[in-house]
Parts: sequence; C-alpha cells; structure tokens
Amino acid sequence: MNGWLIYTEADSTRNKSYIDWFIDEAKKQSITLTLLLREDISIGIQRDKQIIHVKGKEIHADFAVVRTMDPLLNKQLEQMGITVFNNAVISETFNHKAHGYLAIQQLDIPVPESYFFPGKLIPSSLPLNFPFVAKTANGKGGNQVTMIYNQQEWEEYRKSGMEDYLLQSPKNIQLGKDLRVFVIGKKIIAAVLRSNANDFRANYSLGGTASLYRLNKTEIRTIQKIIDAYDFGLAGIDFMFTEDGELIFNEIEDAVGSRTLSMLSDTNILEEYIRFIKEKMH
Repeated sequence: MNGWLIYTEADSTRNKSYIDWFIDEAKKQSITLTLLLREDISIGIQRDKQIIHVKGKEIHADFAVVRTMDPLLNKQLEQMGITVFNNAVISETFNHKAHGYLAIQQLDIPVPESYFFPGKLIPSSLPLNFPFVAKTANGKGGNQVTMIYNQQEWEEYRKSGMEDYLLQSPKNIQLGKDLRVFVIGKKIIAAVLRSNANDFRANYSLGGTASLYRLNKTEIRTIQKIIDAYDFGLAGIDFMFTEDGELIFNEIEDAVGSRTLSMLSDTNILEEYIRFIKEKMH
C-alpha cells in the first residue's frame, strides 16, 4: 500500500521531525508513505478526465493524508478514487470556523455567541459591545485572533486586509484556558488542558502550559456526539470552558499537531493513526 503525505513547503520545513516520524511509523506497518509538497501538485481536468500531476508527471496513490487546508484538493483526490484523511467534508466544514460553528450547533452542542462576515465586508454597526474577539475564519494555532477593546482598535483591525472573519463575545467564557481532545476515527485518544496566565489565548505555542485532562461522563457524551456525526481520521476537537466549567465548542483542527500530547504522555498517536488507516483501507 502506498500513500502521500501532503504539506505546503513552509509547513514541511517546520514539521520535518513529525514528517520523518510519520513516514517511519508507516514503514513499520508495511506502508510506503511519500512526502509531496502542495506547490508541486497540479490538479484539474484534462481531456474530460480529472488529473493530478506532480512536477508535470501523472501519479497515483491508494490514499493521501492531507496536512494543509485545501478542501478542493481533498475533494478532487476523493473523486479520483484516492481515500483521503481527513476527507473533503471535514476539510470543507472545519477549516472555516463559521462553517464549523453552524455544523456543531446543529448537533445541539453549545457554541459561543458569534457573528460571521465575508472578507472586506465592514458591518454598518457592530453586533456586540466592546471588548470582543475577532478571528480570521481560516486561522489556526491562535494566530489571527485579536481581542478588540475599543473603536480605535476596531478601526485598526478593519485596515488589516481582512479575510472571512468572526466577531465573538467573550462573555461567560474562561479566557486563557481551553481543552484539546485528540480523536482517531470514533475513538477518543486523549485530552490536553491548555492554560495561559498571560494571554486570553491558551495555545501552547503562544506560551501556555499543558497537562493531561481526565474527561468526565458528560464531556465524553458531548465529544461522542461530534464523533458519531463525522468520519474523522485524526483530528483535534477544541473546547473552551464557560464560567460554570461546562464545555463550549471552539473549533476542530483538521491538520492537528500532537507535540503537547507527545510531551505529556507515551501515547504514540501516529502508530495508532497508521493502524486506523490500514483498517480503513482493507
């Protein structure tokens, strides 16, 4: 069995050790996994046939692990008979925060008070009071998330060349604290609590701390609702906490990293992921 591991060039440099680990775990389970750079891939239609070229050469694989936010790529690979992890539905729905909120709210799972705007559209009046959080709809890792405290900061944000974005109320939410739940398929692998005393964003990459977290039965039921509704490969389901300590959905990381989990436990998440891929392919 042979598969592709697809990254952008910049992300492949940043994640070299993770990529090497991924390829090594695949090899241990008799799978050939080849790194492809998104910049080298051309997809499209040629003579009424869908094609994928890498550096001008037509190639094929049994499956692809897409580690970049590119729903169109996922969709075309699937239509060409290549099994994709995560699939196009996951990529389309959860790599855009507004689509993700709409999907999760349909499952009767609490989401924050949020307002959605297409890029460049400036609302004639703000739908919520200061302070509020502004988020780029396709940002990740806590980047492009800003707390707006006053009109002047809002004016500055407006000038920053906005993509699709959300405005979100921080009311009734514990700032600087969130929970990442790692899932593979229908299985919860682990949960990591992230805290940051110096920033309203809890991301470990922004200076936060992390610890393993034991989920209670109510939290497991909430997560299970999401898992039952979607066919995940490997994903990170992120929650914030209300002031009462209840989970409130934040986002789903499609190309989730597992650095904190590896630091905090001896869980070999890529060994489990490769095993899951093998089972799905048989």
